[in-house]
Amino acid sequence: MAMVLSEEAGMLKDAAKGFLADSAPVSQLRRLRDEESADGFDRSTWKDMAEMGWTSVLVPEEHGGVAMGHVAAGVIAEEMGRTLTASPYLSTAIMGATALSRFGSDAQKGEWLPRIAAGDAITAVAVDEGRKHNPVNVTTQAERSGNGFKLTGAKSFVAEGHIADMLIVSARTAGGDAEEEGISLFLVPQDAAGVKIQRTSMVDSRNSARIELDGVEVDADALLGEVDAGYKPLESILDSGRAGLAAEMSGSAQECLHQTVEYLKERKQFGEIIGTYQGLQHRAAHLYSEIELGKSIVLKTLQTLDMAPDHAAMMVSAAKSKMGQVAQLAAQESIQMHGGIGMTDEYDIGFFIKRVRVAEALFGDANYHTDKFARMRNY
Repeated sequence: MAMVLSEEAGMLKDAAKGFLADSAPVSQLRRLRDEESADGFDRSTWKDMAEMGWTSVLVPEEHGGVAMGHVAAGVIAEEMGRTLTASPYLSTAIMGATALSRFGSDAQKGEWLPRIAAGDAITAVAVDEGRKHNPVNVTTQAERSGNGFKLTGAKSFVAEGHIADMLIVSARTAGGDAEEEGISLFLVPQDAAGVKIQRTSMVDSRNSARIELDGVEVDADALLGEVDAGYKPLESILDSGRAGLAAEMSGSAQECLHQTVEYLKERKQFGEIIGTYQGLQHRAAHLYSEIELGKSIVLKTLQTLDMAPDHAAMMVSAAKSKMGQVAQLAAQESIQMHGGIGMTDEYDIGFFIKRVRVAEALFGDANYHTDKFARMRNY
C-alpha cells in the first residue's frame, strides 16, 4: 500500500484540522485547567465530534458507525495532537470501539457500539496496577460467583476512568500474577456496587483515575471474549490505543516544530533574527527529519492495523517507541529554542512538553516498546 493518505483520508484531515483549530484550540485546554473542570473535557465539543462521525470511525456500519478504519482514526488523533484536544477519543472511539467490535458478543455490541458511535457512552481500559505499564502483571482477581464473577483488586492510571460509563477491566481467573494465560476481560459499569473511583489530575492537565474493585459482582454476560484467554485481545485493544497515541504525538511534534520555526523567524537577538543562526537552523532541520521518519512509521502502522490487525504488534511497538522519542525531542528542542520564556504559562509551547511526557509513558514508553520489539524479533 502506498505510504500516502487516500483522498478520503486527506479530506478528513483537512476537516479535522479546521474544526479543532476553531473549536478545540490549546486555549480550551488552558480554560479547562484554570476552571478545574470536573470532566476534564468539553462535552459540547465532544458532541460536535460525534455528529461529524469521529466517534464512529471504528464502529461497524450495522451498529451505526462509518467503519473508516485506523488510518482515519489516526488522522483525527494526529490533528488532536496539534491542538492538545482534551477528550475521551482515545479511550472510547479507538480502544472501546476496537474492544467491542472485535471481541464483544452480539449482545455487547448491540448495547454499547451504537452508544459509542453517537457519542453517548464513554469507555476506559483499566489494565495497569503498578507505576509502570505491565499488562501481564494482573493481581486483580475474578472469582466464580453464582452465574457470574466477583472482581476484587485495584487499577491505576486509568485514562478517562473518572468519566467512563463502562470500564474494560483485566482480571485474573487462573494462573500466576505474571502469566499470560488466565487473564480475562470484563465489562464493568462505573456505577456497579463496589466500584470506587478516585480521580487524578495529571501533569498535562488531563485526567486519569485509580479504580478499586471491592467484590464487584458481574454476570457471565459481562465477560469480553473467552474466560482465561483475555491477554491476546487485551494486547490488540492496547495496540489500537498505542497507535492512536503515536499518531497524536506525531501531531504534537509537528506543531512544536511549526511554532518554533515561526518564533525563530520573528525573535531578534543583538539586532538579528535568531532564525538566521546556523546552529538553530541545523537543530530545526534535524528535528524536521526525525518527525518525517516518525510520520512514515505511524502511517504504515495504521495501515497494517486496517489490513492485518493480528499481525500489527511489531509495527505498533516500533511506532510507539519511535514517535515517543521524536515527540519528546520536539518538545524539548522547542523549549530550548524558545529560551526561558518557553516554560512560562504565557506561551502554549509548555503545554506540549507536559502532554508528550504523559502520552509517551501511557501504555508503554519507548524503552518498553523497544524491548518488546527486540523480543518479537528474537534478539
